[in-house]
Amino acid sequence: MSERENKDLEPLLRRVADALERLAPAAPASARLDSAEAFVWRAESGTLEAVAQVSRVDFDLLKGIARQGEILLENTRRFAAGLPANNALLWGARGMGKSSLVKAVHARVNEHAPLNVTSANVKSANVKSAGNGAVPLALVEIHREDIPSLPRLLLLLRGDGRRCILFCDDLSFDGTDTSYKSLKAVLEGGIEGRPDNVLFYATSNRRHLMPRDMIENERSTAIHTSEAVEEKVSLSDRFGLWLGFHNCDQDTYFAMIEGYARHYGLDLPQAELRAEANEWSITRGGRSGRVAWQYIQDLAGRLGQRLD
Repeated sequence: MSERENKDLEPLLRRVADALERLAPAAPASARLDSAEAFVWRAESGTLEAVAQVSRVDFDLLKGIARQGEILLENTRRFAAGLPANNALLWGARGMGKSSLVKAVHARVNEHAPLNVTSANVKSANVKSAGNGAVPLALVEIHREDIPSLPRLLLLLRGDGRRCILFCDDLSFDGTDTSYKSLKAVLEGGIEGRPDNVLFYATSNRRHLMPRDMIENERSTAIHTSEAVEEKVSLSDRFGLWLGFHNCDQDTYFAMIEGYARHYGLDLPQAELRAEANEWSITRGGRSGRVAWQYIQDLAGRLGQRLD
């Protein structure tokens, strides 16, 4: 093709390029950290998505985990006040309120911290205490499968300055998954380390975040068994605070049921309430906070009442 023909095609190619650019969807904009109390990290686009209303249970409604609640609340209040605090691993039985406690503690700490600040305020060294009515803590959820993108998220949070609870629900690793190594470096030990304005809370059904057979396999096949096992379990050591959650007994289960019923005004005689709740737990194969809440939802529906 001659030089003149190339020049004749150039305007046409530019118009085609401009048309394609207009048709392409605009890149999503990341929400500002001062625009909400809670966010979800979208790793594929590298953006934060604001959560208009967090799905959570009031702190006072969480029964059977009072000690765990006190410890996590105190740790979070220290962090909000700019004092040293630990990353926390909430581990143990399913449905016993691990993730509910994280969200409830976040709400309790922020009760007296209205969101009325700007990014400039957040970055100010003088604004650091949610407990004194200043900047409330942000709750930022990262999904388990997005852990490899954690360094990008921390870079974003570090640059803003607002204090954030970084939350990963149901954190665990299996088989050949090596993303736990990047998490270890981020929590402690990396050259940059965890930003001062970020605390990491995770929930898991496993104390060491990995299945026992995976650890045992490392022990049986490695030349230096102790070193191999240490590599697998040392991730949980990065959490300075371990809170265990265990299956509840019948009295605790009934306390959960009755607490919910009082709070939401569900009028049913205690004997009938307990009998129904017990039958519900038998059909579910166990007792837990989750089972109690599912019964309350069923009861409210039958009584024609809303759980607002």
